[in-house]
Amino acid sequence: MGGQGRRVAVICLVVAMALWGSSFIALKVAFAELPAMWVIFGRMALGSLVFLLAWRWRGRMHYRQGDWKYLLGLAACEPCLYFLFEALALQHTSASQAGMVTALLPLLVAVGAFIFLHERITRTTLAGFLLALIGAVWLSLAGSADEHAPNPLLGNFYELLAMLCAMGYTLLLKHLSARYSPFLLTAMVAFVGTLFFLPLALLGEPLPAQVSPLGLAAVAYLGVLVTVGAYGLYNFGVSRLPASQASGFTNLIPVFTLAFAMLLLGERLNGMQLLAALLVFSGVALSQWRNATPQPAGVLD
Repeated sequence: MGGQGRRVAVICLVVAMALWGSSFIALKVAFAELPAMWVIFGRMALGSLVFLLAWRWRGRMHYRQGDWKYLLGLAACEPCLYFLFEALALQHTSASQAGMVTALLPLLVAVGAFIFLHERITRTTLAGFLLALIGAVWLSLAGSADEHAPNPLLGNFYELLAMLCAMGYTLLLKHLSARYSPFLLTAMVAFVGTLFFLPLALLGEPLPAQVSPLGLAAVAYLGVLVTVGAYGLYNFGVSRLPASQASGFTNLIPVFTLAFAMLLLGERLNGMQLLAALLVFSGVALSQWRNATPQPAGVLD
């Protein structure tokens, strides 16, 4: 890939991380007024509508025998399980803490490639993973229940499960991106999410009689800018860069999330949590120290 193409991919990934960082705040706002499953269904339905309107620009689709199992696994990881766990997480923990847990994703991708794809993993990467994991657990234990995080330990555990789903999504996405355009893969996330979350919403809590303009705006933001924009930009970046490199950009999500949460929601981390967050980032940095992370592209067959 040329330098110009790489720069475009990097810019797309940075913008995607900013949008994803802001999504934690938008979810918190939406969950305050609407049942979680209706929020997720709403964002997926809006995203699907945008993709249907733009379907003529869908791009390449070269189905290969056996791809169905990878596409099914991709959809199961995200949107189905990922959004279930993230919805549960944000009902129990703060947006800033949940954002911090996302810093584990690059390490999870490296470890997942080692376990499932039999790729090498260095002791430095493993040490960094363990250090970051300890930091994430410390972050959860150091938090006290408040209006933003009624049960931070449980909420952060759910967010960790969401990150495991994101790991599977990233590895499968890289494998499929050679044959399917970022548009098609992102559209599939929206379409599958709409079908999956509609019955869950109907069987769950009913819609409230009134929803404020802010609540509706939060759902619209999630559906258009996050589901379409962030996923589209991320999928484009993954299609142009190795999955391990692209997943490394998720280290920016906690930074964006913490900044947005402090500015818009008034959230704060206590002193112990700040030290724990520093430990998470130190673990991530250690895993990258003089180490080229193995690339999991195209080795699932």
